[in-house]
Amino acid sequence: MATLIAPRIHDLGGFQVRRAVPSLQARSVGPFVFVDHMGPAIFEPGRGIDVRPHPHIGLATVTFLWSGQIGHRDTLGSNQVIRPGDVNWMTAGRGIAHSERTPPGERAHEHPLHGMQTWVALPRSHEETDPAFYHFSAEQLPRQQRDGALLRVIAGRAYGEESPVKVFADTLNVALDLDAGAEIDLDAGHAERALYLLEGEAQLDGVDIPARHLVIPEPQVRGRLRAKTPVKAMLMGGEPLDGHRHLWWNFVSSSKERIEQAKDDWRQGRFGTIPGDDQEFIPLPP
Repeated sequence: MATLIAPRIHDLGGFQVRRAVPSLQARSVGPFVFVDHMGPAIFEPGRGIDVRPHPHIGLATVTFLWSGQIGHRDTLGSNQVIRPGDVNWMTAGRGIAHSERTPPGERAHEHPLHGMQTWVALPRSHEETDPAFYHFSAEQLPRQQRDGALLRVIAGRAYGEESPVKVFADTLNVALDLDAGAEIDLDAGHAERALYLLEGEAQLDGVDIPARHLVIPEPQVRGRLRAKTPVKAMLMGGEPLDGHRHLWWNFVSSSKERIEQAKDDWRQGRFGTIPGDDQEFIPLPP
């Protein structure tokens, strides 16, 4: 039997985020240790998201949007707006801080936001790698059109394609957009897989999947996805983690001591400052 996971819902002031991983049923799927579904939301003029500067270690953040825009800034000096179909991949490694805010131009009018942000735990051999930030536009990502199905390979490899994003372990990350009535087999070339249904009504191997849920197919089962209505979904997974990971706030590490060090580094301001966004920050939780 496939495993179905209902995400926990967090309301961030009229803007909902659904967290499907980690959960009791799945601490991780391949290297993915956090799976967040943002929106869909419509912001009034003058409003937007404001995620103040905050730190990360031991992971990479992956941001992909179906609608809206988010401005990313970090302690490396990166300043990049992500738009629908683009990917932002931020490797935290030994430590980085970043902020995510709706760009001023978007705030001038009513605007939507809908997308996914996932965290990938880095292999132990790369947990302390140098921080880095990569942006690839929608035009740079591999895509296939198949009988009413659009596939976009965000990171890693799938369906005979490979994303230009630099990954550290075998990774599966594909955006799926299906017209009503379209069918597609889930890529079966990875040890662990999960499918998150953002929008629409669909079936996996003839069984209904509720919208806004994560489904983990049985191992070695190909898995045929059929869209009953237009569907937006994300397929993710890959190589299992090379050992247990500790998660605390925005920190991921194979070592509890390393997380304690990261806490102290944030308290003491050792992550550095973000050019253009250095007037506020998110304090360490109690």
